[in-house]
Amino acid sequence: MNIDLLSPARFAAGHPLDQYKWLRENAPAYWHEEPNGPGFWAVTRYDDVYAVDRNFQDFSSEPTIMIQDPAAEQALGFGGYKMMLMMDPPQHTAYRKLIRNEFTVPAAGERIPRMHALARQIVNEVIEKGECDFVSEVAGEMPSYVIAELMGIPLDDGRELYKLTETIHTAPEVLPENAGGLAVLKMFEYGRGVIEEKRKNPKDDLATKLLQAEVDGKRLDDIEFLLFFLLLIDAGGDTTRNLLSSGLIALQNNPDQLAWLKADLTSRLPSAREELLRYTTPVIYMRRTAKHDTELSGKKIRERDKVVMYFGSANRDAAKFDAPDRLDLSRTPNEHIAFGTGPHGCLGQHIARIEIDAILREVLTRMDDLEIVGEPEWLASNFISGPKHLDVRFRPGKRLAA
Repeated sequence: MNIDLLSPARFAAGHPLDQYKWLRENAPAYWHEEPNGPGFWAVTRYDDVYAVDRNFQDFSSEPTIMIQDPAAEQALGFGGYKMMLMMDPPQHTAYRKLIRNEFTVPAAGERIPRMHALARQIVNEVIEKGECDFVSEVAGEMPSYVIAELMGIPLDDGRELYKLTETIHTAPEVLPENAGGLAVLKMFEYGRGVIEEKRKNPKDDLATKLLQAEVDGKRLDDIEFLLFFLLLIDAGGDTTRNLLSSGLIALQNNPDQLAWLKADLTSRLPSAREELLRYTTPVIYMRRTAKHDTELSGKKIRERDKVVMYFGSANRDAAKFDAPDRLDLSRTPNEHIAFGTGPHGCLGQHIARIEIDAILREVLTRMDDLEIVGEPEWLASNFISGPKHLDVRFRPGKRLAA
């Protein structure tokens, strides 16, 4: 088996499931060569991924969660600053606490009526046309709007910032030179405007709360706020956007499962959503770095070795899931780790679930006779899995009152 988990081309139509299966069965901790880098351990079994993700004592999120070492990040001017994702407890815990209350189950629940209204508004914008790019006009709209409202910025600006995150996650080799770095700088430039506006006119929104928050008795400085801003805009859309788009493909490819879901949408949607998360797994990997010599799946891991957890492989592990390559919307229990686990488990997962349910409900009850037109164009990325464009056609319908 030719193993290549670096080339974006290997992820051009979703996860490389054949490679994952071979690795789980033959080399669950596999030393992967890395051009212009030292190499890394690819970890593919569920139990190992679960254990590494929770074990910050042995496996650190510093200096980065990306396979590539952070020289490129330093070139962007981050200096000694780090995103929260690239911190370990207790520092990570202190920073996560600043925004945790906005993403609890009760806080997310309070947003359900608004998210339902947004989902209806989003489908209203395309329903009369009978066709659309599902990614940009439906799936990407909901998380863009929700994070914009949380941060207290205009909804249209949320859409434009989402486009920048798409560039950030696209492999550099398929973009114009420095396009990813320029997208980050544009995000920072917008964030500086948010800082200025919220300091002049503080509101009851997450951006204002971050600017007024303190860690160890010290308020966040501008760079710390900008890194938070980048993280929230970026992570706020990845899972929802890509789950909805990849999930629609999965449903279209499994018409029996789609029919089962539509037969009792209200009661079946929760299990269906969790199975779509397992089956599509939008975040491909996260990296950790060994803090000291240790062992994993019989392999000796050296201090400072890169250890990369492949969530899409873990979620297809037959040792954990019965018939893992089958889409089973009634699967229960379903202990997938599409949102990660442990201290770095996705903070926004409760909101993401509500967003997903709201959009799926509108799409499956209003966009009748939906079909995919042509081949989806996938995001050129070995980090995020999902279509970049997905043209669909459906029977035109009527706008509904929000």
